[in-house]
Amino acid sequence: MSNIQVTTRRAFRRTDDYTPGTPKLKLVQEALPLPLAPTSVLVKVYAVAINYRDANIANGGNPWPVLPNGILCNDAAGEIIAVGEKVKALAIGDRVGPITDTDNISGREVGRSWLAADEDGVMANHIIFDEAVFCKLPDYLDWTSAATIPCAGVTAWSALKGMSIGQAVLIQGTGGVSMFAMKLARAAGLRVVLSSSSDRKLQQMRDKFSSPPILTVNYATNPDWHNQVLELTGGVGVDIVVENGGTGSLVKSMKCTRRGGIVSQVGYLAKQNPMDLAELVPTIIDRRIILRGINAGSKYDMEDFCAALSACQTPLDDLIDKVSPFEQAEEAVQYVWGGSRLERLSSSFRPFQDNHIDIPRVRAWLFLTTYNNHMIDNPTNFTGKKFNSKERLSINPKRTSCILQGYQRKS
Repeated sequence: MSNIQVTTRRAFRRTDDYTPGTPKLKLVQEALPLPLAPTSVLVKVYAVAINYRDANIANGGNPWPVLPNGILCNDAAGEIIAVGEKVKALAIGDRVGPITDTDNISGREVGRSWLAADEDGVMANHIIFDEAVFCKLPDYLDWTSAATIPCAGVTAWSALKGMSIGQAVLIQGTGGVSMFAMKLARAAGLRVVLSSSSDRKLQQMRDKFSSPPILTVNYATNPDWHNQVLELTGGVGVDIVVENGGTGSLVKSMKCTRRGGIVSQVGYLAKQNPMDLAELVPTIIDRRIILRGINAGSKYDMEDFCAALSACQTPLDDLIDKVSPFEQAEEAVQYVWGGSRLERLSSSFRPFQDNHIDIPRVRAWLFLTTYNNHMIDNPTNFTGKKFNSKERLSINPKRTSCILQGYQRKS
């Protein structure tokens, strides 16, 4: 077993106080569960991504039971710093991220264990899991971009399984999963129909994805939006739906899916009312819909996704909305919970104190980072360039969208 010098960690645990206006997280210093089990690995976390699921759990909205006072979040990227004596597939120095459902390796498992729900999540500066839980992350991505992969990225990848060039996809909303699905669909040559309740957001997306143009639908101003989707697809319907709403939109999503098409249920953002499903059975039979539930994906799915990203060198920095210091986890969770993501599309840089990274608010995603308190050992891992403690390094924001200020190298 590796010589482990780290014995404690900082982590944010839920308070489980769902009273509006009260803190949802508590920063704790706690002992790591050492010694390492024979097949476990210790990972130093460099970036954690927060998505709607995390904010929902922190505010008591999760429809499934959760571990009391558990550690939040399931998206993280980090480096292995110690391994158990029987670890075979991973090594010290590997860049890794955990799968969201730690029981879902091949997709054929009958059990389930969700990070941040059934077990502790990853909002900590060090995490320990069995080596089977981790996937190697693409080397070309910086830590913050890589941290988007395990949940939002793999969910979008799984939701679009079965797609073919030239097919049409309906993507609902402008959240993290939806924007990942947009990027993947465009890269795969799909025709995209995007729905939102905001004309301003839809215009922003049309401006961003102008060639070839995307089609848009406002479901708030047009209650019969499914008929508009049918009109946009020549009366046939889309081939795949990335369904985010739940009961309030599911039947309409089916009605604008071609016969024999696929509806991937990835979320439940709208108010859930069983009465909205009165036409579910006749619709699913009539249109021969394949309705599949998406819970991120298996380890194999994540490995396939990472391989595809590496092969295409797909940039992910344009999915990032904001970066905050680790200590601002509470504010970050409430930022996501407030639904204020895409509204900050055009905002400028707002650097934090030295030793922190700030990224322009470009897309519907929010990050926390533990690039602070001397936690970076090798600055070249992030920037690709060495620099001293007094140097201010600015990297072309059109290329990498980041600024790193006054980094103090560990002595």
